[in-house]
Amino acid sequence: MTTFKRTFLIVLDSVGIGEAPDAGKFNDKGADTLGHIAERMNGLNMPNMGKLGLSNIREINGIEKADSPMAHYTIMQEASNGKDTMTGHWEIMGLYIDKPFQTFPDGFPPELIQQLEEKTGRKIIGNKPASGTEIIKELGEEHMETGALIVYTSADSVLQIAAHEEVVSINEQYEICEIARELTKDERYMVGRVIARPFIGKPDAFERTSNRHDYALKPFGRTVMNELKDEGYDVIALGKISDIYDGEGVTKSIRTKDNLDGMVKLVASMDEDFHGLNFLNLVDFDAKYGHRRDPQGYGEALEAFDQRLPEVLDKLREDDVLIITADHGNDPVHHGTDHTREVVPLLVYHKGIERGQELSVRKTFADIGATVAENFKVKMPEHGESFLKDIK
Repeated sequence: MTTFKRTFLIVLDSVGIGEAPDAGKFNDKGADTLGHIAERMNGLNMPNMGKLGLSNIREINGIEKADSPMAHYTIMQEASNGKDTMTGHWEIMGLYIDKPFQTFPDGFPPELIQQLEEKTGRKIIGNKPASGTEIIKELGEEHMETGALIVYTSADSVLQIAAHEEVVSINEQYEICEIARELTKDERYMVGRVIARPFIGKPDAFERTSNRHDYALKPFGRTVMNELKDEGYDVIALGKISDIYDGEGVTKSIRTKDNLDGMVKLVASMDEDFHGLNFLNLVDFDAKYGHRRDPQGYGEALEAFDQRLPEVLDKLREDDVLIITADHGNDPVHHGTDHTREVVPLLVYHKGIERGQELSVRKTFADIGATVAENFKVKMPEHGESFLKDIK
């Protein structure tokens, strides 16, 4: 018998809770995603996360510290050498990444662009770090006139390809991204993700659509998700989870449009009688607000998440466990538009907890993977230490 029949794991993408001990190595001294957002908002209104114990980890302006927290709580430090989405998520499921993915602050090398043009039969414009909405505004009209692909990157290890759905069909956009994915597996490039960024509309009124698709590298080793799947357990991937792991270890994938849709689909999936892991990523915090350095929007998105949390708590069964964490920071008042090297919150809730306790500081995100593996009695990952005995 497993301790918990169903494990629900929610990653609040980029919701860090203060600089990591090694933040200086990443030029991130002083980063504090949750703390700085709460300051800018004159206090965050997140009573449900407060009841779980968020301010017991570290007091956050506006969030009351719980006298009797509902969840066990602590912080996790990232062990891997990186601060991007894939590194954080892969570590959560038991991997350790020692070589960071490459970034391209000056755009992609000419030889890669030339190969992409030759293999797709389309010219490329852009080729620089940029905000997705801004580069579409800048180059969208030229793209519509010429059919040239808009290629851009960010502070992450990503190659993004934007194209109008009426100029380049969705199927062709996906085929182009598959070509780019193959080219960028080369050790010279080592791009973490290739992302299709379709848009619609007319100049000065372009809109990105929900047909985004991520093409990630396969994890460098087996994750806890692989072990679960191979032992016959369910691994339900919500949002971009399947993309992040390139489908490895996933038994069912459910796409989401945004944070709200993610929460709606999570709640709906809780009615299913599955046995295993349900894994959700809420990307808006990072993509819509962190990278765009929008503390107000970020804070409002956090409050909106908190409002939906009671639906999740109400649907939990006696043999369910809920884990809420993050994969890195993205402090919207920090310099640049990059992720920030931060510790992340860890909240673990189930209905058998009489009073939540502070867990020891976790030295790697892989402790979550180790805990999930021990719970389901599958092969333990090489990295991580289970905290299952501390949360029963």
